[in-house]
Amino acid sequence: MDEIRVVIADDHDLLREGIRALLAPTGDIVVVGEAADGAAAVELCHRLDPDVVLMDIAMPGLGGLEATLELRRTSSRCRVLVLTQYGDREYVRRFLKAGVAGFVLKKVAASALVDAIRAVKRGGFVLDPAIAREALDDQPQQARPHDPYESLTGREKQVLKLVADGRSNKEVATVLGITVKTAMSHREHLMDKLDLHNRTDLVRFALRTGVLPPQP
Repeated sequence: MDEIRVVIADDHDLLREGIRALLAPTGDIVVVGEAADGAAAVELCHRLDPDVVLMDIAMPGLGGLEATLELRRTSSRCRVLVLTQYGDREYVRRFLKAGVAGFVLKKVAASALVDAIRAVKRGGFVLDPAIAREALDDQPQQARPHDPYESLTGREKQVLKLVADGRSNKEVATVLGITVKTAMSHREHLMDKLDLHNRTDLVRFALRTGVLPPQP
């Protein structure tokens, strides 16, 4: 049986340890790296070239969506399997549009997660039954109205998430490896494109469009 190389991206140490322990006895699935945020996940995928990355959604810095978009932009061959507690329709839609290979809820049985990883490695697509109906129902016959989020560049989407998280321009620059002036420029451009006038408007937009997780 061919070896399946996996990277786990999740900001909870205990959960990563649990997944590693779960996959260890399979014999064919090997965890080659772990990341606690989206930027680290992207770096690991480029360096280790895994077959599958288990991607959480809500992580500090770059979230799972922004990391997925970056992997697609850089043509990484690894397939993204979202593993999250959030089954919100907007999240599912965003990730499916980003080209993920599957979307699985964390409450899934251990055997189902193993099956999902193997299916994704074979080129299949996996969608948790708990959210499959909503995802299918969200494919209307007519075209969806204009999506302002999609007018943003990949970098602007990253800045949007970080600013909505409360990061300063300096922190955004540090996370993305750009200058503070460039970070400020991206912020101004995205707010102009979205017709947003302050950070409160930006946070509301991020919540409404699935960039940030729903508030409890």
